[in-house]
Amino acid sequence: MQVLLVVGMSGAGKSTVLRTLEDIGWETVDNLPITLLMRFLHGTQREAGASNRPLALGFGARTRDFDPDAFITQVAALRERADLDIGLLFLDCSSDELARRYAETRRRHPMAEDRPVRDGIIAERGLLAPLRRWANRLIDTTDLKANALAHQVRTLFGRHVEAGTTLTIESFGFSRGVPPEADLMFDMRFLRNPHWEPALRPRTGRDPAVAAYIADDPAYEEAVSRIEDLLLLLLPRYRAEGKPYVTVAFGCTGGKHRSVHVTERVAARLRNAGFSPTVLHRDLAAAPQDTLEGRPQGQ
Repeated sequence: MQVLLVVGMSGAGKSTVLRTLEDIGWETVDNLPITLLMRFLHGTQREAGASNRPLALGFGARTRDFDPDAFITQVAALRERADLDIGLLFLDCSSDELARRYAETRRRHPMAEDRPVRDGIIAERGLLAPLRRWANRLIDTTDLKANALAHQVRTLFGRHVEAGTTLTIESFGFSRGVPPEADLMFDMRFLRNPHWEPALRPRTGRDPAVAAYIADDPAYEEAVSRIEDLLLLLLPRYRAEGKPYVTVAFGCTGGKHRSVHVTERVAARLRNAGFSPTVLHRDLAAAPQDTLEGRPQGQ
């Protein structure tokens, strides 16, 4: 059973680390009382076979009954067990940067009480010094923003789980409003509209005749191919940055023809490239309306 114990200076980023680990598939618990550690691991281990998820536990000065010596004793005992893979991650940060962060957030340091924040930082650094020496992995967050720290955590610990980005490709009609969840949105209204062909109007973008009509537009192939190439460039970057959800939306006027066809084509291209997109057609079942489409000039 993979277990990561996360300790460190208050304000050094423990919450960011645990939140990132949870996003990539770890189970996380923060501020578990030290006296319950052995009992908690014993109970969790009995259930580990079902989920097989790694576990991260956060500890610090705010943890009830926190005693570094008792903590080290328990960690040493846990490391002797062959059925547990125990790691200890220590988060450090310079005292000046910690003082700046506390001044910025206006939070009270857990060990400062009625003293200046620097007194609390000095006291905590002395308290945690044995744990820093015991840790088998250390991250100094002095010069790291939250997103940079999260990226480092994903790089170090993401290999233990199957984590990725949930990709959705969606079609919609601008006449019925844009999807608020869209991360990337492409307007397909530059393509000629099958709605104004009587034989094609009752059909959808999934119909081969409608697809052929749209694909015959002179701008179609170059435009859609460039969009596909752009997505193949961007999606791996989103995944590397740990973005859990990406929604790509294609819109046309009514959401039944052009956007539907392009959504289906792009999803197929992405599947061939190794992605697993979910396809949604928001307005496919909506009734076509001339008042929404707006007849183009000359028709």
